Amino acid sequence: MRIRIAGARVLGGQAQDIEIADGRLAEPGSAGRPDLTVDADGLIALPGLVDMHVHLREPGREDAETVETGSRAAARGGFTAVLAMANTQPTADTAGVVEQVWRLGRESGWTQVQPIGAVTAGLEGTRLAELGAMARSAAGVRIFSDDGHCVSDPLLMRRALEYVKGFDGMIAQHAQEPRLTEGAQMNEGVVSAELGLPGWPAAAEEAIIARDVLLAQHVGARLHICHVSTAGSVEIIRWAKSRGARITAEVTPHHLILTDDLVRSYDPVYKVNPPLRTAEDAAALRQAVLDGTIDVIATDHAPHPAEHKCCEWTAAAMGMVGMETALAVVRLAMREEEGFGWDQVARLMSRNPARIAGLPGQGHGFEPGAHANIVLVDPGAPHTIDPADSASLGRNNPFAGTEVDTAVHSTFLYGHPVVLDGELQAPHPASKEDTWPL
Repeated sequence: MRIRIAGARVLGGQAQDIEIADGRLAEPGSAGRPDLTVDADGLIALPGLVDMHVHLREPGREDAETVETGSRAAARGGFTAVLAMANTQPTADTAGVVEQVWRLGRESGWTQVQPIGAVTAGLEGTRLAELGAMARSAAGVRIFSDDGHCVSDPLLMRRALEYVKGFDGMIAQHAQEPRLTEGAQMNEGVVSAELGLPGWPAAAEEAIIARDVLLAQHVGARLHICHVSTAGSVEIIRWAKSRGARITAEVTPHHLILTDDLVRSYDPVYKVNPPLRTAEDAAALRQAVLDGTIDVIATDHAPHPAEHKCCEWTAAAMGMVGMETALAVVRLAMREEEGFGWDQVARLMSRNPARIAGLPGQGHGFEPGAHANIVLVDPGAPHTIDPADSASLGRNNPFAGTEVDTAVHSTFLYGHPVVLDGELQAPHPASKEDTWPL
């Protein structure tokens, strides 16, 4: 298929035409007569977004999300690749389960789905999962995480780091000291004291990060810190990077802008793990995004059935959805931060996550020959976020009713338009064939 994208501003620069032929970018004027021309006047062209942290729930919790519905949501959000966390039922702790998720993603064809394997069997933190078998599987797993649970045993964490180092794998840690957070319902601070809710101290996150960066440096392994949420965590990561540790870190859009003051409403949509922190923490996270201490913005998309959120605070599940609104929320959160432009969006939401996750077809620039994973963004599309207008099964979006001005116009997955003018089109036509490029 030959496609001409006419007049797009690549990374916010001058308007130019982008040509796609057979799934790759072509020299301008070389692709011949296009089968499809997309008018991109006023639109920004970015490399397809890559989300390093999503929960697609399948297998086992298809009432919350499926690979199909989550992939559709990803495409609408401009994501051409997502990495699916292991806390499914059964847990993605064997080659069989990660291959199931990988094949479901291939067959869906809306985005590239790469499974993340569990670090420990059943996420129970007592013995290592089948790390080598998952790495050797068709899914080719390279990132392992017990997300939702912390690998709290330091010896087990060391062994995991040593094991994955052998094939340049990576451990993605959910930093939460379990004994310090027993029964915790929100950030520990002034608001938790006033509301009488058990608090979750910042030190519970920071202590695990401090331990793990030392372990990672000791064994020379790769460590990724999931959903960083405190100013103290930023300082520890900054220090570790200054010592040459192989550390990367992510932040979510919601931790960049939302604070624990919202818990005063007792609306469970604001209940999340790690919890919303203070305004000072959010400001430190935004600065860390600007100065490169934080490498990736990832959504931690965590859909739940309505009954798990429409209940009293203490009984509610933790988690928020976010793939379809991530780009708009990031732009909203960073709007007053000087120096944050479209190239920074591409770095944090495409190039860095693709590089860290080892996805060779993703995160490219716009040079001829590169895989045509592209998102077109309308920076002047004011609208109100409405969870009902979602491809995801989850409606637990904390930004419901928020006014934003950025919208995804079109998403091209390996040269195929899966979204045009904000509407889902059709999955990649080769998704069920051996020629599928993923």
